[in-house]
Amino acid sequence: MTTPSDETEHTSTEAHTVPASHLRAIGPNGGDLLVQVMREAGVEVAFGVVSIHNLPLVEAIDRDLRFVPVRHEAAAINAADGYARASGRIGVAITSTGTGAGNAAGSMLEALTAQSRVLHVTGNINAELIGEHKGAYHEVPRQLAMLTAISQHALRIGTPKQALPVLTEAVRLLGTPPHGPVSVDWPIDLQYLADPHDQNRVDDREPRTHTGNRRDIERAASLMRAARRPLIWAGGGARRVGPSLTALAEAWGAGVLTGANGRGSVAEDHRLAIGNFASDPDVVALIESADCLLTVGSHLRGNETLNFELPLPANHVQVDLDTDALGRNFEVEVGLQADAVAAVPALVEALGDVATEGDWGICVAEAAASTRRRHRADIGAHAHLCDAIRKRLPRRSPIVRDVTIPGSSWGNRLLAVYHPTDNVYAAGGGIGQGLAMSIGAAVARPDVPVLAIVGDGGVQVHLGELAVLAAERPDLVVVLFNDGGYGVLRNLQHAAGKPGRAVDLATPDFGKLADALGLRHRRIGDVESFDKALKKALKKGGPTIIEVDATALEPRPLDLVPPSIVPEQVRA
Repeated sequence: MTTPSDETEHTSTEAHTVPASHLRAIGPNGGDLLVQVMREAGVEVAFGVVSIHNLPLVEAIDRDLRFVPVRHEAAAINAADGYARASGRIGVAITSTGTGAGNAAGSMLEALTAQSRVLHVTGNINAELIGEHKGAYHEVPRQLAMLTAISQHALRIGTPKQALPVLTEAVRLLGTPPHGPVSVDWPIDLQYLADPHDQNRVDDREPRTHTGNRRDIERAASLMRAARRPLIWAGGGARRVGPSLTALAEAWGAGVLTGANGRGSVAEDHRLAIGNFASDPDVVALIESADCLLTVGSHLRGNETLNFELPLPANHVQVDLDTDALGRNFEVEVGLQADAVAAVPALVEALGDVATEGDWGICVAEAAASTRRRHRADIGAHAHLCDAIRKRLPRRSPIVRDVTIPGSSWGNRLLAVYHPTDNVYAAGGGIGQGLAMSIGAAVARPDVPVLAIVGDGGVQVHLGELAVLAAERPDLVVVLFNDGGYGVLRNLQHAAGKPGRAVDLATPDFGKLADALGLRHRRIGDVESFDKALKKALKKGGPTIIEVDATALEPRPLDLVPPSIVPEQVRA
């Protein structure tokens, strides 16, 4: 390879010449530190968009680990988010200064909502120019303030010697509940100047576990022992609890409800699993007959509780790390401020002997079965698509759902998941994030195929990530439901007696697009063809797009309408 001499000149983007000697960095730098921190955290891959303001980081990761070059900064965060959820480790995303970091904002809010452990490392202009408003290339005012608004924590590396301590602190914060994304703002000159052999002392404190007050544990256990018809509600805070949540349900004889983010915390084929159906009539009746509820790591959001009108039992025990969340949406008898990872095993130990009503387990199973039958009847031919996916897909395959009608209805409810790391969906409700999230999940879990449920409207938000799919070739089946636009909003307008406006989209020929990218593609319009296409895709491995003509499926599902209500004062 030819190396330019020091006298070689190059034209810059500002149309003046730059000597080659000004472009070469000698010796290890901050990129080597980031690689070191990633290795110590058990992470072997980062997602991002290369830039002049992150070049040392990207070059080191690409040289020593794996760098996946996505096509948009938002997709970098989504992919790192999918990686984190599917692996149980942290996900790493690299973005550029200003606009690049700003592009990542919406996806950072998704990771924040889902409490996902994403390390977002973004460049900045030279340290001495930050806040000076001199018009440096890519300068942006208040970048750290923006990162603070969209992250669980935001840190800045202020000197070359702070790089390792700040990165280590970021990883420590990622391991400290309540979880969420952490951003590190790293000026470009300090990336080059960070000498791995000359760093400040690292704070090696272990993440703190909030075990909860022992008296509150005993109060909760006493209330639970008196129950004869108990239920558990598992939210996103239950994702990391592990087998002790199932052990508690079995010891207590409790049916297990979940929010969408808590799915898989108890396997959904367990005899006590009810799942994400709390607002369905048969389950509402079961809740009304229950005499005690244990809520684990859920804020009991309005869209999952009939706008906070769900008739929860008066004997309500709530476990949450957020003190303000205790009793905020529903009254509690005992509020236990603790990490569920510690609190649930403590409750198992403290519970002792219990005796539920003899037929309570039967009532739980019947409610779960009847609500699933009702849902299957509502979704028409989609019920058979759901069956085909669950039959063909390995038990522990991650299932990623974007915001689309199938993903938001039966994908988030009827399509069973058996472990929390297999449950990946757009928790914040933002459309278009599923494709990148599924790529991240597939990179994290190469041992099993990953399936993504996306819509034609959503996939066009980040259509460029199909090129990443083609380049990286993960074992990923993208099931693309095409109804020519934003179907759920079209349904909403039609339900209100209005014509569709801004909901019918011009969509590409996805077959030709897939062919141009070298991706396998099959378009189907019936259940039998879908099953055959899925079987073939899983057998071949690698990436495949199965495009479902959603308008051709029969029988048609009932129209899904989002939970949006016009204020009474302005209703027709």
